[in-house]
Amino acid sequence: MNAIVVALIGIIIFILGYRYYSKFVAEKIFRLDPNYVTPAHRYKDGVDYVPTNKFVLWGHHFTSVAGAAPILGPAIAIYWGWLPAFLWVVLGTVFAAGVHDFGTLALSVRNKGYSVGTIADKLIGRRGKLLFLFIILILVLMVNAVFAWVISNLFISYPSSVLPVFIQIPLAIWIGYAAYKRSKKMLVPSLVALAVMYLTAILASRFDFLQIDLVRFMGGEDGAGLFGLGSVSTAFLIWIVILMVYVYIASTLPVWKLLQPRDFINSHQLVVGLGILYLGLIFTNPSITAPPINESPDKSLLPLLFITIACGAISGFHGLVSSGTSSKQLNKETDARFVGYFGAVGEGVLALVSILAVGTLFANTDAFSQAYASFSDANAIGLGNFIEGAANLAQGLWIPTDIATTIVSIIVVSFAATTLDTSVRLMRYIIAELGIEYKIKPLTKTHVATSVAVLSSTALVLIPEGPNGFGSGGYLIWPLFGTANQLLAAISLFLISIWLKRRGSNYLVTLIPMIFVIFMTLFAMFQQVFFEWSWFGTGSNMLLFVLGAIIFVFAIWIAFTAFHELTKKQDDPFDIE
Repeated sequence: MNAIVVALIGIIIFILGYRYYSKFVAEKIFRLDPNYVTPAHRYKDGVDYVPTNKFVLWGHHFTSVAGAAPILGPAIAIYWGWLPAFLWVVLGTVFAAGVHDFGTLALSVRNKGYSVGTIADKLIGRRGKLLFLFIILILVLMVNAVFAWVISNLFISYPSSVLPVFIQIPLAIWIGYAAYKRSKKMLVPSLVALAVMYLTAILASRFDFLQIDLVRFMGGEDGAGLFGLGSVSTAFLIWIVILMVYVYIASTLPVWKLLQPRDFINSHQLVVGLGILYLGLIFTNPSITAPPINESPDKSLLPLLFITIACGAISGFHGLVSSGTSSKQLNKETDARFVGYFGAVGEGVLALVSILAVGTLFANTDAFSQAYASFSDANAIGLGNFIEGAANLAQGLWIPTDIATTIVSIIVVSFAATTLDTSVRLMRYIIAELGIEYKIKPLTKTHVATSVAVLSSTALVLIPEGPNGFGSGGYLIWPLFGTANQLLAAISLFLISIWLKRRGSNYLVTLIPMIFVIFMTLFAMFQQVFFEWSWFGTGSNMLLFVLGAIIFVFAIWIAFTAFHELTKKQDDPFDIE
């Protein structure tokens, strides 16, 4: 199958979905009001509540949700064949992710910029809210561990990407200062910053002294390292510590100082990166050598496909970003369609190119089948295959392989880092909220809540077990991350459905995808918790079983509570807009 034809079909469906379906949802379902005073204006504080241009906010929102997951999930899920992955990414984006991301943003904007966890109190009661907050807390903790693990490993594998990634931080701070203190436009400075990053990437690809290679610094892969850990494990530990110090600072700064300008740079980086990959696709004109359907998988497509591809089709984490940070920065309510729905479309485009990059990487179908011989093989090689496949596409624009590989790894790391510090910020909000709920005053303090978030995330990612030895916590919890993420999306869709019903709107646009997602996710979680992760196991299996079982029971409980609220007659006035 020609890859260009597949790309065109996917992009046309995305365009039609945004042009027509999102307009219908905005005007007929959510009934957006351009004159509504958004929380960004009503509670403007210069820290979290900051009215923001919709293009800048889209950059923040898009790069916060478009981490490594929309790349990694499809790169793994192509194991079942490119066609099922393609269909779920395209249709899931248009009919599930778009309305979910858009809906959580609209719901939050109409309720003081509160997160979906807080709003759940009014929709399904205090008990449902606390259970929901627990699931959210576990999810963001896993996001922190998974993405910290991914970034640290990428820094070790691609040391030429380190300097360009870190040089972005002072550039973003400079742009934030110029934009908010001197009222300068962000566009030109952010493009200059991006040019500086890519020039640094080119130089780092060609000159070893610009590559920050901690493993080589410690004597290579056989080096002794520190504390008897070996050079690779020591490098991993150092990167984790550096990352956690960074996210502590980044997640406590006012959003205009680092978060917004850095995400605006990353939005341009994504546009440039996607442009390179799709233009490379046109010039190389490759065929997809992956089979359309794997006829003899060792893991069933149903239901695992729908939790393996989470971000890129639908993701509960997006709702946390929509209602946790983006809703506090929305300038006009009508901007929610562009920020929320189009943000989901952007991630769908990224997931689509991930499928195409991996699907065209191998010389023939036999080579693909040998590499993707089992689902565990797919998990192990997915991200690396995307980087290699994307670099091959970039060669169609005559970009040398080493430079293309560095640029692609920078894109992946930049998005993962954006998601990481946004996730830590969200975790801080949740911890503070639980502190208020249970009257634990220290937890309501910004630095105490952030410390709890950072230290617990560090402890989880440094679990010394699993196939990769020390520091494999992110790898270990990846199976649970997908199911928890999708459960969160399903519950958020349930909450939006209740809200729409009580406003007198047609709630089928959110209820139908909710039923599909919650069925597939509970099905997958039941299989994993009660069949794959034995309750009498040890170590990682025991951890997965305990966390999975708790989340499964809480999700069932919340689903029944939400269903009761959805179906009961509402006699009393509803104190939610």
